[in-house]
Amino acid sequence: MPAPGAAAAADRAEVRQAAVVRVGPTGDIRTIAEAARLARDGDTVEVQAGEYRGDVAVWLQKKLTIRSVGGPAVLVADGHAAEGKGIWVIRNGEFEIEGFDFVGARVPSRNGAGIRFERGKLTVRDSRFIDNQMGLLTGNDAASELTVERCEFRGPTDGDHWYHNLYAGTIARLTVIGSWSHKARRGHLLKSRARESHILYNRLTDEGGTASYELEFANGGIARVIGNVIEQSPRTDNRTLVSFGAEGYRWPANRLALSHNTVVNRALNGTLVRVSPGQVAVQLYNNLWVGPGDAVLPSGIAESGNQRVDLSAFRDPRRHDYRALPHGPIVPVRARAPDVLTPELEYLHERRLAQLGAVPLLPGALQR
Repeated sequence: MPAPGAAAAADRAEVRQAAVVRVGPTGDIRTIAEAARLARDGDTVEVQAGEYRGDVAVWLQKKLTIRSVGGPAVLVADGHAAEGKGIWVIRNGEFEIEGFDFVGARVPSRNGAGIRFERGKLTVRDSRFIDNQMGLLTGNDAASELTVERCEFRGPTDGDHWYHNLYAGTIARLTVIGSWSHKARRGHLLKSRARESHILYNRLTDEGGTASYELEFANGGIARVIGNVIEQSPRTDNRTLVSFGAEGYRWPANRLALSHNTVVNRALNGTLVRVSPGQVAVQLYNNLWVGPGDAVLPSGIAESGNQRVDLSAFRDPRRHDYRALPHGPIVPVRARAPDVLTPELEYLHERRLAQLGAVPLLPGALQR
């Protein structure tokens, strides 16, 4: 009979220590696809900086960290797609991904993604999604959560379909912070069907693209939109910038709050914000409305401090610099938004964030 505690000690000995799987020319293995096969739950996959062509992967782990080292790892689809879906497929787990460029995904169904996130919890940081049919595309699992931090999305250079830079399905929660989405091709800069969407301190500026909506919450839900620059191109395919509930409300609570956003319409006319009829609450605080167009809103909304200005109020609108001119028409707000809608950070281009000090806030997204 084993001595007391011996069995427990044996069990502890069998507990596997998390490993680091190193990928690259001087790594333990050469390809990301091989790392996806070998890595086990709890491991960290480190990918050396450089270009990886046609090296697509399906990740089946339940918990994994994947990061580049020494600079960005550039993943070029080069005509390949994991499961016919995209460069990476995240099946069902808790993943953190940092420091990758996902480039050029194309599939026959016209929704080839840099990342196809099917289920679980995914955080993507400091990564770029360039020239994919769909930059980052989720499934419709109602418990899934996606967080995007300091990422760039740029649409495809070809194709006649609707291609969304970032498309979240009917998941539990989407958070996008400190990111830049631009130059979409017919689709949206950001589309969400999530139960909760938190869109914070981003630059959503089409910059000559042909985006439809800049920001769409197709099925309503709870949407907090704080501190964003949102700009529509004159080449738009749809002259509404921010849309809420256009495809019907499906969630128990439907509430849209826009606070301290700079919303710029560069088309000849347009609708700055459109909220579909239904059981919905709307809050609009200290936003800047720029260019032609009005809002289509239900009755009984809560609003204060919103201001309409033209492009002459900004330092360099030709370069999408929407900082207020010194001594111009944009003056500090008289009444703060509710605390939950008061900005704490500010977007700095490209893909950086700055803490706001205890100073009077201007309306709009940019404070300095």
